[in-house]
Amino acid sequence: MKNLETVDQEKKPEIKLLVVDDRVDNLLSIETILEKDGYVIKKATSGRAALRILLKEYDFTLILMDVQMPDMNGFETAMLIYERELLKQIPIIFITANDHTEDSIYKGYEMGGVDYINKPINPDLLRAKVAIFVELYFKNHQLIAQEKKLTEANKRLEQEIEERKSSEEKVRLLNKQLTNNIFQLENTNKDLERFAYIASHDLQEPLRKIIIFGDMLTNKYKVHMDEEGRNYLDRMVKASLRMQMLIKNILAFSRSSTQMDNFEETDLNMLLENILSDLEVYIEQKKAVFNISKLPTLKVIPTQFRQLVQNLVMNALKFSQKDRIPEITIAAEISKGGDIDIEGAQPDEYYCILSFKDNGIGFEQKYVDQIFMIFKRLHTFDEIEGTGIGLSICKKIVEQHNGFISATGIINQGSTFKVFLPVNMGIDNIAANQDEVISSNSFGEKKQFASLDS
Repeated sequence: MKNLETVDQEKKPEIKLLVVDDRVDNLLSIETILEKDGYVIKKATSGRAALRILLKEYDFTLILMDVQMPDMNGFETAMLIYERELLKQIPIIFITANDHTEDSIYKGYEMGGVDYINKPINPDLLRAKVAIFVELYFKNHQLIAQEKKLTEANKRLEQEIEERKSSEEKVRLLNKQLTNNIFQLENTNKDLERFAYIASHDLQEPLRKIIIFGDMLTNKYKVHMDEEGRNYLDRMVKASLRMQMLIKNILAFSRSSTQMDNFEETDLNMLLENILSDLEVYIEQKKAVFNISKLPTLKVIPTQFRQLVQNLVMNALKFSQKDRIPEITIAAEISKGGDIDIEGAQPDEYYCILSFKDNGIGFEQKYVDQIFMIFKRLHTFDEIEGTGIGLSICKKIVEQHNGFISATGIINQGSTFKVFLPVNMGIDNIAANQDEVISSNSFGEKKQFASLDS
């Protein structure tokens, strides 16, 4: 049987016993037997004295009460004790020197008694019975404490549920607001695209007249002008041509958002060949050399992808070095998303990577994010012609193909632009055996195109 020392000291409440007997020697005897267990013992020499104590204190673990007492016996005292609600939970063990009949014993239990001890008292029996009720008191105390904890936990849980419901409602409202904002943003973007298209289109007509009349002035009256007049005329014509190029690029940027042709299987070898043919004169002027690997057939939006490739080729030609023949390498490979270093790539998805490498003037890598911004230029117009829209168009086209575009550059060594397209966009006819393509990361042997005047 567990005694007081076996109970966790931190959880152990104070154990108070009330002993009631009209004989002082009996009180001392019981106190001597129980004091070694560390109980706090209160003594009363009559039922009335016990009631007076219980008026002030009600946190007793157990009451040991003699049955035969003058004036008020133990049963009567027990009946009065249990009339108070606060005292109903205190068990009473009756102590008697007589052999009671069953009716008398039943009466004791009816009054609220839980057990009997006969006199003369057996010390071991007394300690054992008291220990049982002390243990029950501990268990009850622990249950009450646990119930209190569970009640507090339940309150916290209810509070968390309410907070979560409130958070979910806030999220729902935020999602609704976000949806409305996205809808408004889409409408605004469409309006801006329509405005850009209409404005650019309407600007072209008066600009054409400026260019036409500028050409007429140049051809018919330039010889009659002094040097200052010819300078003004040349500057006007150049500004008009620059404005015309800017308008065309704005139109191209607008169309790259609104033009949603169907995806078609497109042979990039044929597409690149047509682009190089269109740029023949410019390539001759630059005396450029192209190193081109065999390219795949991709499912793309043909008009947009042509513009993407043409812009990247033109970019490589435009930013070439004056004292070096431009050399441009165009290649393709397959790689898994987990093996490429680009934000947003899915680790388990395969990507077709088109690379455009040149040996031009390059750029500082710290400007890599700026070069894809619309109208953002790293060089003045006097240094290199352009509007700052070409790479912005490239980025938008690649994004409409669910891909990514990256750039790396080294000053005076060149630049490399890479276009990443997910395989699930529909890469077909890459090679006779697609497993070989993925393992070898190659699309075939290189073939070199020298400049067209060589």
